[in-house]
Amino acid sequence: MMDLVRNETSPRLASPIVEFRQYTLKPGQCETLIALFDREFVETQEATGMTVIGQFRDLDRPDMFVWLRGFEDMEARRNALTAFYGGPVWAAHRDAANATMIDSDDVLLLKPAWQGAGFDLSGRRRSTSAEAGKPNSENALGGIVEVSIHHLRPGEEAGFTERFRTEAVPQLAANGARLLGAFVTESSENTFPRLPVRIGENVFLSATGFDNEARHAFSRAPLAASPALQAFQRSAEQSLARPTEVLRLSPTARSLLGTSAIA
Repeated sequence: MMDLVRNETSPRLASPIVEFRQYTLKPGQCETLIALFDREFVETQEATGMTVIGQFRDLDRPDMFVWLRGFEDMEARRNALTAFYGGPVWAAHRDAANATMIDSDDVLLLKPAWQGAGFDLSGRRRSTSAEAGKPNSENALGGIVEVSIHHLRPGEEAGFTERFRTEAVPQLAANGARLLGAFVTESSENTFPRLPVRIGENVFLSATGFDNEARHAFSRAPLAASPALQAFQRSAEQSLARPTEVLRLSPTARSLLGTSAIA
């Protein structure tokens, strides 16, 4: 069953402007940053009006930290980032955070690819820091989020999006994959230039959820063999400027995206 947004007014709907952030870390520093981030940078960012959507380990790149945050609009983004990065929490912990990083400028600015394609976080509860520290917590996560970043040729956005929505989405659902969200590049000017975003990008990004690594592996075979999905992939290749990036991500204990819904 797909996890796409069903109610645009849901109070847990992640915001229409989304940052997809990939940080290259110094060797062995991923767990250090995750512990610091989950302890200090979740509630304190959300207090400024943004939504911390998800934080992840990259299963294929151990020295990467991937996360997403959302905003109501570009002006709200400027206000929230100004408040957080000018505030006391970042001042107190920025040196420790920056000490783990080699690069933090790989950032895509995105918006939902169609109405209802954003992340629906309704019914999800974030673990507290104390719960996250328990080895057998009910919130311990085994899920996998697969992110595909399709780099599109100019003018291909509408056609690719429609083909994905009508051809790929049904095949994902039929083979046990939950489409969590689909996004395209937000081309508005960066309202907080202190934090760079990738300019000149033209991407379609999809996030698909699986219950665990075994389920992810189990679903891959029928998806790869699906004639309809193969046809979509062949037609999609004509829209691509370069090969698609595929990330296999494991949510941290305090990530909202990738958790099971908790009443």
